[in-house]
Amino acid sequence: MADRLRVACVQLNSSPSKAENLERMEPLVARAAATGADLVLLPEKWNGLGNHEILLDVAEPLDGGETVAAMSSWARTHGITLVGGSIVERREGREKLSNTCAVFDPEGELAGVYRKIHMFDVEVGGVLYRESDSEEPGDGLASCEVEGWRLGLTVCYDLRFPELYRILAVEGAELITVPAAFTLHTGKDHWELLLRARAVENQCYVAAANQWGVVAGKTSYGRSSIVDPWGVVLAQAPDEDGVISAELDRAHMERIRSSLPALANRQPAAYTWPAGV
Repeated sequence: MADRLRVACVQLNSSPSKAENLERMEPLVARAAATGADLVLLPEKWNGLGNHEILLDVAEPLDGGETVAAMSSWARTHGITLVGGSIVERREGREKLSNTCAVFDPEGELAGVYRKIHMFDVEVGGVLYRESDSEEPGDGLASCEVEGWRLGLTVCYDLRFPELYRILAVEGAELITVPAAFTLHTGKDHWELLLRARAVENQCYVAAANQWGVVAGKTSYGRSSIVDPWGVVLAQAPDEDGVISAELDRAHMERIRSSLPALANRQPAAYTWPAGV
């Protein structure tokens, strides 16, 4: 079991073209691996971001998809765990698409799959987002092991639902990943606040790889970040394509959990969901 884990996040301003995004991502993954990263995290919908027609065009199955094959190859080539951000998944027999995070181990094998639970159906900054028009929500939490660390998987809008993160933490998550295309309008006020809150309240590391810049008339905030269990931002990306990395220290996390045992002091028997929730 490794007491330290080096994590890298890739930030990208994706285009609507899958071929272009695959070409641009490959050297960024290599650059991330060159930091000595054990785990590399990609952003949400990095292989194609845009409207419903674009999502249909870039969607692919997990079995035999072009993007999936590329991510598997990159993980194997660099000997890393690759948390593949998310891609739009086409599933046989399903009318709608899924927003899916696939994890690949250093041999390039599929090690975990999470389908985004919370659909981004909001109006912010005068822009309407209706994720559920194209996609269906996932129906379960997901985690996996990376170098002896328990990894919890989430995607973007999930960040606003603390109960998801708490369950992952209670089930042992030491690092939670957040691939995202967080909007500029909400990101400037809420992105760092929410990342730090999820890390502090669950006394775990949080790594977030965000889209940045304008795609199809919508602007993502960027500022990909890695946050420690005390809420300290260990690394944050500037407004450009690039890579950030930081070393996670399990002993640091355990000291925080021991000296301020908020997770251990929970009283689950006293928490009752209101009727109808």
